[in-house]
Amino acid sequence: MNKPDIDEQIAGARAYEALHVPALFKQWCPRMLDAAGVARDDRVLDVACGTGVLAREATVRVGPAGSVAGVDPGHGMLAVAKELAPSIEWQEGTAESLPYPDRSFDAVVSQFGLMFFSDRSQALREMIRVLKPGARLAVAVWDSLEKSEAYPEEVALLQRLAGKTAADALRAPFALGDKADLIALFEASGVESVGVETHTGTACFPSIRTMVEADLRGWLPVMGVVLPEEQIDSILNEAEGVLAEYVTADGKVVFNSPAHIVTGVAGAV
Repeated sequence: MNKPDIDEQIAGARAYEALHVPALFKQWCPRMLDAAGVARDDRVLDVACGTGVLAREATVRVGPAGSVAGVDPGHGMLAVAKELAPSIEWQEGTAESLPYPDRSFDAVVSQFGLMFFSDRSQALREMIRVLKPGARLAVAVWDSLEKSEAYPEEVALLQRLAGKTAADALRAPFALGDKADLIALFEASGVESVGVETHTGTACFPSIRTMVEADLRGWLPVMGVVLPEEQIDSILNEAEGVLAEYVTADGKVVFNSPAHIVTGVAGAV
């Protein structure tokens, strides 16, 4: 397994946008914007924006007089985000050191990124820092792996055929499933009026092959894992049996995908 170069990063980000965004992520955008109280004319920051689906949806919500910025550390993700929405203010940067002055935004959102930050508490402090006093923060994280469907079976398949590093890359999104731990993390980081709501989304992929290929060619390279083609073929072949229970009559793969949306506000100081 090799670290991806920039061309592989961009290819992975394009696969992520084409496959994961419609199957998993886009459906959460209205809930996230509602949770953050995003309104017309607002200035909104999307932290760990990826290819920008939430930022694009926020642009529609805030209208022409509002503005949206997206921050992400990934070259490939930002390259695709810029291609899709060149009018949005895209910035390369980390959540732990946001490139904005204090009290710059009416709302801050972060969709399925917190799990991957090197210092989660510092990232939350930064999000609060750039929020105006009393403004709202909304952060989405996936529920735990054991409460999800299909992915536990896929993780086990990767563990068996590709090893722990590849399996851990697919486990990583489910690292913050404990609600009590989430509340404690947010409160310790200075977020006020913390609340957590669990919602069940519906993952829907066109086929087993599409779902697993999205992970092998889209997600794993984002996480720094590039598998050789013969290994990808082997995994795809075995996945047909492993995930068969989630296939509907029309051949699609459909399963429940629960997540937590954590909200809070910035204090006056």
